[in-house]
Amino acid sequence: MPETNRKTTPQDARQGRRGFPVLMVLVCGLLLAALVWWGVEVYGLMLDDQQAIELPAAQDEPTS
Repeated sequence: MPETNRKTTPQDARQGRRGFPVLMVLVCGLLLAALVWWGVEVYGLMLDDQQAIELPAAQDEPTS
């Protein structure tokens, strides 16, 4: 194998390409999780309103 005496620049030594900053990915993930949580809360409140209202148990005494 022939060896080259070429120096590697910091740009060439980079292991990944430049993309979204990690902070933006984390913030977007947090906003998405909050949006889903809000949707589940609203759905849960809608289900709670549709439930039948339970009447209290009768206080009748049994007859002997």
